[in-house]
Amino acid sequence: MLSTKFAAAFHPGYAAFVFSLFITLGYASTPQPASTSEMTPSPSTKERESAAQAFVDQALQTWQARLNLKDWQIRVELVHPNKLEPKTLGNVHWDTDTRQATIGVLSSYDYRLPYREMLDDMEFTIVHELVHIELASLPRSDASRRIEEHAVNELASALLKLAARR
Repeated sequence: MLSTKFAAAFHPGYAAFVFSLFITLGYASTPQPASTSEMTPSPSTKERESAAQAFVDQALQTWQARLNLKDWQIRVELVHPNKLEPKTLGNVHWDTDTRQATIGVLSSYDYRLPYREMLDDMEFTIVHELVHIELASLPRSDASRRIEEHAVNELASALLKLAARR
């Protein structure tokens, strides 16, 4: 026969154990996202576009300073695919005389990536286009265009990897 003192001590301990077990089992049975990028809630499309615009504006400011392009007036616009060359995610139009440029980045409405991956891709596009501006004073030709694109991609990728190490 159990004494009253043992039973009184046993019930709260047992209750805590059972509660912990249910919490653990409930959490384990809940599907978990495959990656942290999927953990970011997906805002409505208007909110997503607004957040994307704020993100690209901040990314432009950050990378413009890092690439020492502070004497340029650069703006970034989220654009639909009809404003871009086929199979591209961005573009840049610049004027070296006035030091003004506009970077076009594919709108969040037209992305099919998870939210975090979309923002990472947009940042890559901004860095890529800023590297083009950095190289704007070099001679260009149709023949060198493919080589330049490859070099710009490699430089943008390397810069983003270095920034991630910080």
